[in-house]
Amino acid sequence: MSKKIMVVDDNPSIIFSVKEGLELIDDTYEIIGAESGEKCLDLLKSGNLPDLILLDIMMPGMNGWDLFAELDNNSQWKKIPVVFLTAKTDVYSTGFGKLVSTDYIEKPFDLTDLKKRIDNILKRENV
Repeated sequence: MSKKIMVVDDNPSIIFSVKEGLELIDDTYEIIGAESGEKCLDLLKSGNLPDLILLDIMMPGMNGWDLFAELDNNSQWKKIPVVFLTAKTDVYSTGFGKLVSTDYIEKPFDLTDLKKRIDNILKRENV
């Protein structure tokens, strides 16, 4: 059974490396990229619902915090586990991020560790 993961990051090379890396490690992964919070919302509104969202915090326009609030305000989307995948390492961001999200992973990250953490979350969520 395939696992659909949406990567929301304004850096196309992050989306590319996560997509290529995870799909190479595990062919049951289907990675969808969204280069902005707005694009993520468009995909969700069109019914493209992932099993998990990897979300950057620092993005122009709608940042990760704003997008997280939008997801949390929608009864269907708030069930999707959100993992912050970010270079934001200040005490406030890491503390708040770990409190509200399913997981908080700092860039740079190790793909094998990322996969292990995603798998653990999806097992807990029974996906």
